[in-house]
Amino acid sequence: MVKVLKFGGSSLADAEQFKKVAAIIKAEPERRYVVASAPGKRFSEDIKVTDMLYDCYKLVKANQSIDDAFALIENRYNGIINDLGIELDLQPEFDRIKNAIVHHAGRDYIASRGEYLNSMVLASFIGYDFIDAEEGIFFKDNGTLDTEKTNEELSAILENHTHAVIPGFYGVMPNGTIKTFSRGGSDITGSIVARAIKADIYENWTDVSGMLMADPRCVKDPKVIPVITYAELRELSYMGATVMHEDAIFPVREMGIPINIRNTNAPEDAGTMIVASVESNKVDTIITGVAGKTGFSVIAIEKDMMNSEVGFGKNVLEVLENYNICFEHLPSGIDTMSVVVNDHDFLPHRIAIVNDIMKRTKADAVNVYGGIALIAVVGRGMTGSKGTASRLFKAIAEGDINIRMIDQGSSELNIIVGVAEEDYVKALNAIYHEFVK
Repeated sequence: MVKVLKFGGSSLADAEQFKKVAAIIKAEPERRYVVASAPGKRFSEDIKVTDMLYDCYKLVKANQSIDDAFALIENRYNGIINDLGIELDLQPEFDRIKNAIVHHAGRDYIASRGEYLNSMVLASFIGYDFIDAEEGIFFKDNGTLDTEKTNEELSAILENHTHAVIPGFYGVMPNGTIKTFSRGGSDITGSIVARAIKADIYENWTDVSGMLMADPRCVKDPKVIPVITYAELRELSYMGATVMHEDAIFPVREMGIPINIRNTNAPEDAGTMIVASVESNKVDTIITGVAGKTGFSVIAIEKDMMNSEVGFGKNVLEVLENYNICFEHLPSGIDTMSVVVNDHDFLPHRIAIVNDIMKRTKADAVNVYGGIALIAVVGRGMTGSKGTASRLFKAIAEGDINIRMIDQGSSELNIIVGVAEEDYVKALNAIYHEFVK
C-alpha cells in the first residue's frame, strides 16, 4: 500500500507543528510521499509566508527596498530550522530568491518559494528526498495543467524515489517560468502526486477533523461528514463548503483513489473519507451537508409566449457572455426566465446588461432582485427518498423565511433555494436542524 499525504500551512506553521507532522508520517510505513504547503499562521495576528512573499513583490513594484520584509521571511525559516535542531543552511536559497525578486521575477515564482523552502526543511527533518515540483508538474501555454505530460513524467520521477517531499502549489510553463495554482492549490498537487504514483489513499491533513455538515460560523457544532462522494463534494464545494480545493478531486477521481481529510492536531480522529461511490445510499441522515453563499442577484425576464420563441434563452445568455459573466442557475416558467448571477461580476454592468437584454429579446419587462443568498442541500440519501422537499420547505416556512427561488437537478442529489440575505443564517440553521437530530 502507498499513501500520499498533503499538509496545509497551519500544519507546518512552526517547529512544533513540524514535529506533529513527522510523527504522523513515521506512524505508518505506507506514508511515503508528502506534499507540503508554505508556513501558515501561528496565531490569529500572524502573517502567512506566502503573503509575506507577495508583500515583497509589491515593494519591488513600488521601487522600494525589500531588505526588512525579506529578513522576516529568512527569520521565519531559520527559526523553524533552529527549533528542529537540524543541519540545513538555506542562505544560498535565500540569496537566490531575494536576487530574483529584486530583479522583478514573476509573481507566481515569488509566491511559490514558500512551498519550495518549506519542503526542503521538511525533507531534511524527516530524511526524505526533495523533489522540486517544477521537475514533474507541467502547464500548457494557456495556463491549464498538462495532465498527460505531468502524469507521465512525474510517475517516472517518483519511481526512482521510495520516499519524497514535493512542494505544493506550483509547476512550470513550457517556457520554463513558474506557474502557480490558485490559492489552496497544494491540495491539487497532492492529488496529482497520488495519481502519478497510483496511491491507495490520498490523505489531506489540515486543522479540522474532516468536512463538516454545515458552516460552523453559522451553525453551532455541526457534525463531521464520515463519508462523502466526489459528486456530493463538488456540489457543496461550489457553495464554499470545503476544507480542500474543489479541483483536487479530478486527478484522483479518474483513478478511483479515495481522499481522507484528517486533522494534524487530532490524528486519532477518522476524519472524512471522500470516495467515488458507495455501495448503498443508506445513510444516517438524508442530507450529507448544507452550504450556501451570499451576494447574488436574480435577473427576472418576462415575455408573453417566451416558451415558443426559438433562441430566446440563447439571446439572454449571449448578453451575459459579452460581459464575461457566468450564470449560476436558470429557474424558468412558461413566460418568465430568471437568471441568477454573482453580484461581484454583475453589479458593475447592471444597467447596461438590463438594457441589452431588453433590446436583444424585446422582453415585456426585465427586473433585478438583489440581496439573494443561495443554499444548497446535498445528499445521496435524497435520491428516491420521499418527502425530502416537503421537509425542507416546511422547515424554512416554520422559520418564517420566504423562499425566493427553487432549483433541483434531475439527479435528485441536491436542492437549491434562494432566500433574502438577511435570512441566510436562519435558513441554514432551520434546514440543518430539520435533517440532523
